[in-house]
Amino acid sequence: MALDLKRLTKDRPIRIALAEDHPLVRAGLKSMLGAEDDLEVCGETDRLSDLPALIQTTAPDILILDLSLPDGMGLGAIKRLSTGFPALRILICSMHEESVFAHRCLQLGAAGYVHKRAASNSILKAVHTILNGRRYLSEAMTERLLQGAIGQRTDPEDFSLDGLSTRELEVFTLIGEGRGTGEIAHTLHLSGKTIETHREKIKKKLNLLSSTELNRYAMQWFMETH
Repeated sequence: MALDLKRLTKDRPIRIALAEDHPLVRAGLKSMLGAEDDLEVCGETDRLSDLPALIQTTAPDILILDLSLPDGMGLGAIKRLSTGFPALRILICSMHEESVFAHRCLQLGAAGYVHKRAASNSILKAVHTILNGRRYLSEAMTERLLQGAIGQRTDPEDFSLDGLSTRELEVFTLIGEGRGTGEIAHTLHLSGKTIETHREKIKKKLNLLSSTELNRYAMQWFMETH
């Protein structure tokens, strides 16, 4: 449902919360958003665990969420937050490759996806787009999804990770960052045995023969897409 923006901005600015762990990026977002008469940053955090309390106390209209925070990955949080706070619009702003993560994020409940390399005005455009009840993706990503919907994908390699579950994609991304099993387990709040199980499933789905091959493939993918 779209908000009545004219009525809302007459009574108060649009309230935006930030979940971002890079101080310079967070400061840049605050400055850019705060310069708009109809927007205000009402709260901020660099940890996923703080988000429920932050949302309850500040009541934002939009949460701008980075997918990688120090205490976990945001993929799982999207579904929890969109279910727990159904009026909240979640806008992902991340360095992770849009062609891999954007569609997954929308499926989990996000309203839009902006890559951090995009022009700064993309954030403002995304904010106003999702407040009007529409989804926001880059033009290139929208075209990719349309091509996929009609069976005309021109870049099948961009979708090679589609067969992974959300948790497997999180594990694969963390492997790509060079993290070992213990660190991944700590980040995702899972046991080392569970991570090893996910690694085996990822290898099978991607037709990889060994853990060394999985590590190499994940790291190469990460370097090429970030």
